[in-house]
Amino acid sequence: MSREKTAQLRLTVDALLERAGKVLLIKRKNPPLGWALPGGFVDRGETVGEALSRETEEETGLRVVDMRMLGVYSDPRRDPRGPTVGIVFVIEAEGKAQAADDAAELGFFAWDSLPEQIAFDHRRILEDYKREGKQGSKK
Repeated sequence: MSREKTAQLRLTVDALLERAGKVLLIKRKNPPLGWALPGGFVDRGETVGEALSRETEEETGLRVVDMRMLGVYSDPRRDPRGPTVGIVFVIEAEGKAQAADDAAELGFFAWDSLPEQIAFDHRRILEDYKREGKQGSKK
């Protein structure tokens, strides 16, 4: 079998937080560059909820207090580093947002003023969120 057919999928989580009609994005320090939803890889021994809380706090300083699943994204081209399956959650969080860890900076963006360069398939995720009524299913 070719390596492509046997490539290991990696599991990721992403957090979508909207406050006052604006969505939180981080500017990535590492390739692939661009703006993205806070998130990252699920570590061995973690649940997806634990990974989501950890990644959100590491990159934004915010503590997740509620999460609802928006969807699962598995396009093999969604991450140029290799195949991933991403679980995206709409979150509520507490604290003061500040960039840290893999985030060079962060910002809350109005829906009509999103950055041009959005990494991965996160523009599609944002469009799905808007189209599907900004809901998710309770975790």
